[in-house]
Amino acid sequence: MNRVVITGMGVLAPIGQTVADYWNALVAGTVGFAAPTFAESSRVNTRVIGELKNFDASAHLTSSQAGMMDRVSQIMVAAAKQAVAHAGLAMNNGVAERTAAIIGTGAGGLTTIDESLRKLYVDNARLHPLTIPKVMVNAPASQVSMACGIKGPAFVIASACASSTHAMGVAFNMVRSGVVSCALTGGTESCVSTGSVKGWEAMRILAPDTCRPFSRDRKGLVLAEGAAALIFETLDHARARGADILAEVAGFGMSSDAHDLTSPDVGGMTRAIAGALADAGLSPDAVDYVNAHGTGTTANDASETTALHQVFGPYARKLAISSTKSMVGHALGAAGALEQVAAVMALRDGIVPPTMNYLEPDPACDLDYVPNEARRKPIKVALNNSFAFGGLNAALLTRRFDA
Repeated sequence: MNRVVITGMGVLAPIGQTVADYWNALVAGTVGFAAPTFAESSRVNTRVIGELKNFDASAHLTSSQAGMMDRVSQIMVAAAKQAVAHAGLAMNNGVAERTAAIIGTGAGGLTTIDESLRKLYVDNARLHPLTIPKVMVNAPASQVSMACGIKGPAFVIASACASSTHAMGVAFNMVRSGVVSCALTGGTESCVSTGSVKGWEAMRILAPDTCRPFSRDRKGLVLAEGAAALIFETLDHARARGADILAEVAGFGMSSDAHDLTSPDVGGMTRAIAGALADAGLSPDAVDYVNAHGTGTTANDASETTALHQVFGPYARKLAISSTKSMVGHALGAAGALEQVAAVMALRDGIVPPTMNYLEPDPACDLDYVPNEARRKPIKVALNNSFAFGGLNAALLTRRFDA
């Protein structure tokens, strides 16, 4: 079995469109929420959302390429190009054939779907001839493979809010087992369209003001869009080409609740976290930092807290836990990848990003959530949790690289 390391990352998020800008904003506690500006946003009731403002597709794609992609693919390709450049990974000498593109997304081309339905039912106009290729859920992986010259396995994993963490876990196992030498993995979501937001409003779980995970007065999640890409490769491959190693992937766990379509189940969460620890061969007290799923909903945050108590026992009170969704929002299928970048940077810099907008403790959420201000802390092992609608759970452990 190969050791698997991370050698490159790329990010497009509401608080920054490079890794450096994104991380600096997280450490500063910058909240990236504002009133929506997408087409026909006046038709939604939501007044706070995490949009990717000022994204310029032409900086990453030709006009012809951009015209063949939904926004969900455009931002994934932009993040992927950043990650490949950051890793210094060249697709030559057989590397392209030994590299995979494993991407997570929850819903695919929602912007194109909204535009197409308006043309069809309101304007009575013809649809774009590439409507189907743009909305296909596999489009981000296909577009990344073409943009980056990746010729190994390429596919999308769609498991709602756990999509990109599942994608990273599958990529980890493929590289670890030797199926491929490298993988470009991560996730993307562009869900800030009228139809999508109206659907989320119908569920009555969107926050009216801001996202305050684990806080007593939390009122729901803030919907967001974004993309993040990471390069996983075998340690031998990274060393052979002199790559800068950012962190090592240690273990992955996943489970399904078999319980309810929308209500979280503590048992499923604990099995995923415990599975990641077992896979890594780590004891619970080896973990220093948890980037929590932390959506800001009443049920999720209380359930995740209980799961952490059950897995970590008394040591749970020594964990530094934060939800970066308090600044970025919930980017659904891209959330786990965005949070994995934060976890890697926390390992590198020894800084725990804060849980912003925190007002006061909730008796059901009684752990250390690093409220409102980043904290310096040596971090050797970080846990990234993702728990999705449908009872789909994934947990990824990363550790500081030790040669």
